[in-house]
Amino acid sequence: MAMSRSKILFFCSLTFFLILSMLLALHLGAVTIPWSDIPRLLFNKAQPHELLLHQVLLEIRLPRLLLSMVVGAVLAVAGTVMQALFRNPLAEPGLLGVSSGAALGAVIAIVLFNASLPFIASYAFMGSFLATICAYLVGKRFNGVSGLLLAGIAINAIAFSIIGLLTYIANDTQLRNLMFWSMGSLSNGSWSILSYLIPWSILWFIFLSSQWQALNALLLGERELSHLGFSIKKLRYHLTIGIAFIVGPCVAITGGISFIGLIVPHILRMLLGANHKYLLPAAMLGGALVLSIADSIARTIIIPAELPVGLLTSLLGGPFFLYLLLRQRQL
Repeated sequence: MAMSRSKILFFCSLTFFLILSMLLALHLGAVTIPWSDIPRLLFNKAQPHELLLHQVLLEIRLPRLLLSMVVGAVLAVAGTVMQALFRNPLAEPGLLGVSSGAALGAVIAIVLFNASLPFIASYAFMGSFLATICAYLVGKRFNGVSGLLLAGIAINAIAFSIIGLLTYIANDTQLRNLMFWSMGSLSNGSWSILSYLIPWSILWFIFLSSQWQALNALLLGERELSHLGFSIKKLRYHLTIGIAFIVGPCVAITGGISFIGLIVPHILRMLLGANHKYLLPAAMLGGALVLSIADSIARTIIIPAELPVGLLTSLLGGPFFLYLLLRQRQL
């Protein structure tokens, strides 16, 4: 079925605003780069007196912008999949224990091993992956996704209790490092990180895009899904492991960035409907747009310092989450 004119207009508008947000992210900062100079500086045509601007643009702002877009897209698409998997508009990737597992791994690295940033990210990824695997292994013993949901809640509770214990015994330096990681930041953006995160994310997006029919069928219920020829066990396994493998590295690199995986899919579902053929690419664009804008605000609102982007998304996402709860109660 051909895409309607309204959907074409919606995707064109989303793409336009994403491009605009990219230009704003490259333009704004402690050092303002003129609009007219951005294309020239991007293609290595800097004058001798512009070497500083060239370095700021290519080594700091552009990697950070791309990281914000990739992480935003990953979180939004993962949230879209989670909401379909649980058939709940309030579901988000953290329900599987990805975020709490990453936080526990980071706390262990900081408090027990005094690890530096690269090792913190490694421990955070291992924590997120192990937590998700535990949630899946426990949840698959039950019929339906309710067991997976309850297992995720239990894993989250265990992880946060251990985090509380380790936080209690941490010293002041460790507490500062832990606080900085937990509030979320995109300042770690670099070409070395992007060199593996972007290809991995593209492969993940391609895989999920091929599952749009199964996700649509899942909204009808698990019995209908089986009647249409899909295996709920295989689908649940592939989606759960896929989310762990892509959200885990993102959370490990950036720390806690909340509500992107909740708000963006929910808004897009209200605007576009529940067809994942359009919802998945829209979530990819929408997540990239929202997080790139949020990071631009976080970088510039208190210059020369910067606000942790996870703090900003929580500040804006918390009230919206309450709105969703109240709206769902009224329905």
